[in-house]
Amino acid sequence: MKLLVRRQGVHGIDASEYATALRDRLPAHEVVHARTREAEEREVADAHVLTGVDVDAELLDRAAELRLFAGAFAGTDHLPLDALDQRSIGVTNAAGVHAPNMGEYVLGALLGHVRSFREAYRRQERAEWRPCEVRELAGSTVAVVGLGHIGRAVVERLHAFGVETVGVRASPEKGGPADTVRGPDGLHDALARAEAVVLACPLTDATRGLIGGDEFDTMRADALLVNVARGPVVDTDALVAALRADRIGGATLDVTDPEPLPPEHPLWDFQNVQITPHNAGNTPDYYERLADIVAGNVDRAAGEGWDADFENLVLAPTRG
Repeated sequence: MKLLVRRQGVHGIDASEYATALRDRLPAHEVVHARTREAEEREVADAHVLTGVDVDAELLDRAAELRLFAGAFAGTDHLPLDALDQRSIGVTNAAGVHAPNMGEYVLGALLGHVRSFREAYRRQERAEWRPCEVRELAGSTVAVVGLGHIGRAVVERLHAFGVETVGVRASPEKGGPADTVRGPDGLHDALARAEAVVLACPLTDATRGLIGGDEFDTMRADALLVNVARGPVVDTDALVAALRADRIGGATLDVTDPEPLPPEHPLWDFQNVQITPHNAGNTPDYYERLADIVAGNVDRAAGEGWDADFENLVLAPTRG
């Protein structure tokens, strides 16, 4: 079987590392890394699997043997899914690749807030030897909105710190590792209980603006908000208003709306807000984890055919 790795890397990591990881796992298959558009157009003609950040219709028109596109991101809304479906090309995503590093990001954000690291660093800059007021994670309650790979990783790490967790998900019957799992109708009850609220849900019509003025009114006045989902899950104007009125204790935002956040935006000015440039998902192990998923699917296809039970399947291959 032939796999073609597209030229665009992710998170500052060259795609050649991805190709190497796939070759290590699939010695019986041909793995080609195209470094130019010309090479992509040439090599895709007889490739069975194409993998990378995205794909366009022109490339698909040249792909006579293509059966699977293995996406390098968890999201697939940027892909031409209709065009892929019309050609009976299956699609898998990278869901789960981010879970360990984003779980660590959330834990670090919460620890930074409750242990007052930012204020301590400011006092260091002033050579001011005066203890900061601190809290503990142990014994607290954290609401995690979204219990996919990332949300579950967050919950599992919080349990090690003696934290009670309340998970909120669209399909509560699916359960999860949280101590309590609620549906969307239980969101406000979870917000009212929690010392911290972690957003790890996908951006959908149902979650756009999920956390707005009414939700900030429900949250505890000392509650922390951590958003590693998507910026539009939070109503930015409502967040600014809540921070100005001291209706929440603070926030860590890896994603914002708008993004990137303009230099003049008021969110930059709050001492209790930490903003990172959408890099919670960055990890040097990204391609190693993605290669595990893709190589496993190639092995399934080689052994069982294209109707195999693929991991991370978004769109099933149906041709032939």
